Amino acid sequence: MTCRQLVDFLAEYVADGLEVSERTAFAAHLADCPACADYVRSYRDTIALVKDAARDDEAAVAAMPPDLVDAILDAGRRRRR
Repeated sequence: MTCRQLVDFLAEYVADGLEVSERTAFAAHLADCPACADYVRSYRDTIALVKDAARDDEAAVAAMPPDLVDAILDAGRRRRR
């Protein structure tokens, strides 16, 4: 797996959506590439921060533009295909 491929599969990896063989290749790349391992850690940290912020501020969640929510959901669906 290349660094570019890792980025393409990142959302699915974090969501435990990869097949076993893809997950194995992903983990092997992370073991050999400190830059990608740092990137994945940063990605997970960002997700955790956003979830914490959303949990703490329901008004912010309610004020989130529907177009933004739809775009995020559509991007996730396209990656899974």
